[in-house]
Amino acid sequence: MSMSVNRRTLAQLSLAPALSALVPALTPGQAGAAQAATRAARGPAAGAPGKSGAASALRRAAVFMDEHVSYRGAYVWSYLPDLSQTWGEMEARRTMCWVQPPGTPSVGHAMLDAYHASGDEGCYRAAERTGLALVDAQLPVGGWNYIHDFAGEGSLREWYETIGANGWRLEEFQHHYGNATFDDAGTSTAAQLLLRLYLERRNPRIGRALDQVITFMLKAQLRGGVADGGWPQRFPAFHGSVSRMPWPDHVPPWLPSDVRHGMEDGDYTRHVTFNDDVLGENIKFLLMCVSTLGRKDLVRPVRRAMACLHRMQQPGPQAGWGLQHLARAARGRPAGAPAGARSYEPRSLATHTTQTNVQQLFAYFRLTGDHTFLRRVPEAVAWLESCPLTDQQKAENPQLASRTHPTFVELGSNRARFVHRFGSNIRNGAYYHDYDHHDTLSHYSGGRAVDTAALRRTYDSLMALTPAEVADLKARSPLTAKGRIPLPRYFTFRDLTLDDLFREATVPVPEVSDEQAAELISGLGTRDHWLSPIDAVTNPYRGPAPATPNDGKAYMSRHVGDLYDTSPYDPRTPPDEPPYVPRERPEGITTSAFTANMARLTAYVTVR
Repeated sequence: MSMSVNRRTLAQLSLAPALSALVPALTPGQAGAAQAATRAARGPAAGAPGKSGAASALRRAAVFMDEHVSYRGAYVWSYLPDLSQTWGEMEARRTMCWVQPPGTPSVGHAMLDAYHASGDEGCYRAAERTGLALVDAQLPVGGWNYIHDFAGEGSLREWYETIGANGWRLEEFQHHYGNATFDDAGTSTAAQLLLRLYLERRNPRIGRALDQVITFMLKAQLRGGVADGGWPQRFPAFHGSVSRMPWPDHVPPWLPSDVRHGMEDGDYTRHVTFNDDVLGENIKFLLMCVSTLGRKDLVRPVRRAMACLHRMQQPGPQAGWGLQHLARAARGRPAGAPAGARSYEPRSLATHTTQTNVQQLFAYFRLTGDHTFLRRVPEAVAWLESCPLTDQQKAENPQLASRTHPTFVELGSNRARFVHRFGSNIRNGAYYHDYDHHDTLSHYSGGRAVDTAALRRTYDSLMALTPAEVADLKARSPLTAKGRIPLPRYFTFRDLTLDDLFREATVPVPEVSDEQAAELISGLGTRDHWLSPIDAVTNPYRGPAPATPNDGKAYMSRHVGDLYDTSPYDPRTPPDEPPYVPRERPEGITTSAFTANMARLTAYVTVR
């Protein structure tokens, strides 16, 4: 449930809807003319690499990653330079690939963008091989798990039983369910890459895989009742999935007696999920298929998904959303009620999810022209305004200082709930939550930055649109426009939004100076790859974690527990507990640096 490294902050996102609604998009011709004017005004610089030099660098970087770093065209997240140790969100085997960003699909998008800018076939071949690796990693059901192991099912199960099972804070990797996930945009990002590659050259293998993922997304969509149109976190349901996390027999004597803990609503993988904007990501992919493949049969599933998000908004005065909502009535609670998820995601409303869902309602209005989607936005904003962090909470917890709101707000009381943990590993420790704002988790923020003023401004601007302006939006909407709408040419300059799918919409090309491009090319050197600090390392698996009680607090606000914990952590800030000592981050090859650097060079080539 981590977020893609390429995602903009919610604060940055909050202004985009108002601008897109009020400012006409440039046509491709107008955008090209504007870029040409910029280039002319800037003029050539001495020693500038020029288009050919930058295009050559794009090719060298793509080919090196494809031929030397990838495994059968697939990627994890980071590698030591000699490839002796690799990581995704956890330690990875050399035969593994990571699907969730910034893994395999993210690299493929960067390579395809480089091809679009340079026309170099080496970039295209690398992108296509990455796409075919995703075809091989695709599950028979049509979606993807977070990870895939090309060494086979036995190797993958052994990884889950050792490294995965001992990752204290990574509960989604502690059990192998064998099904696909919508979490972290893995399936949707992979699906988008397959769509782009298929449209490029109509490769039949990619086309069949694309048909499979579309079918999977439709089968996974919930049907009937209040949950109709939503998606669960995983599909198909796995009947052996975990419904509660263990609570140790021994708890520290300092633990308050009234804490709550565990997975309060059982197996969260079957609930309707809004975590990491699952509905928004799935809708975006389906609309891309509507626009480019002429799949008008996908319009109804899109509308059902939009209606589900709108319907799941809770009644006032707490008119927000949770990370998960019950798909059906359970434990005396009605379908549609906010639900708990992982053991550090309590049953509650989530302020950041509410902000994201309000922004989705703005997008749904622009797609449809239907003011119904805006009707309850003021209620949601009013609720967010009712539950900010207090000055005392921000002053007494440095992790909350730059935040505006608690992450989780209790149902009914409207009080913030904060998550903590005790112990030192998966067997002697556990997560719990209460009202205490001290000693919160480092790996899952207790606070969020929510810009309610920006939400109000966007709402006001959309409500002020004239009937003619609304009609223009509907005419250019991928949901209702006539004829095909091509995809944006570049996917890595920033996260694409639903606004970018409108006819005549353009994705701005970042400005990259001659000096910056030269520096990027210099960084490749003769190695043909970039080295950058690896921000997370792991303890090696050393056997099952011991259940020996640990009553200390050394691991409460750290990314990792004792040496048996296989969770990733920043080596510069380990726990203050022997034998940990601060160390510098190792240098290595990272897919996040690769995709960011490729995007900047691609932007430079594009405007040349």
